[in-house]
Amino acid sequence: MQDEQDLNPNEEFLMVKIRLRRTGRKKQPTYRIVVADSRSPRDGKFIEVIGQYAPRQGEQALNLKSDRVNYWLDNGAQPTDTVRSLLRKAGVLKTRHETRLGRQLTAAAVPLAEGAEA
Repeated sequence: MQDEQDLNPNEEFLMVKIRLRRTGRKKQPTYRIVVADSRSPRDGKFIEVIGQYAPRQGEQALNLKSDRVNYWLDNGAQPTDTVRSLLRKAGVLKTRHETRLGRQLTAAAVPLAEGAEA
């Protein structure tokens, strides 16, 4: 009887998100990149901290544990739009794509030969 309640088909599955959690003082934000349940509040309960983002620090703004990011992405965690752009800037998404293809991508555009223009 207990097992039938555990297997309720109407029950929602846990959706895991990679998102920002705000920390820092007023007018001086810093963010932690966390893995959290999608139903928890922005600064609420989380599963793991996988990085930090300080937008006011310039080039040293982003610190990531790329192995943990890849682990969570492999297990189905969905990054928010902002975190996805930060992962793109850090090069995490490009390296994931290259390892999936099994080769190194070099240039974005292929130059045309001069004789092919005619």
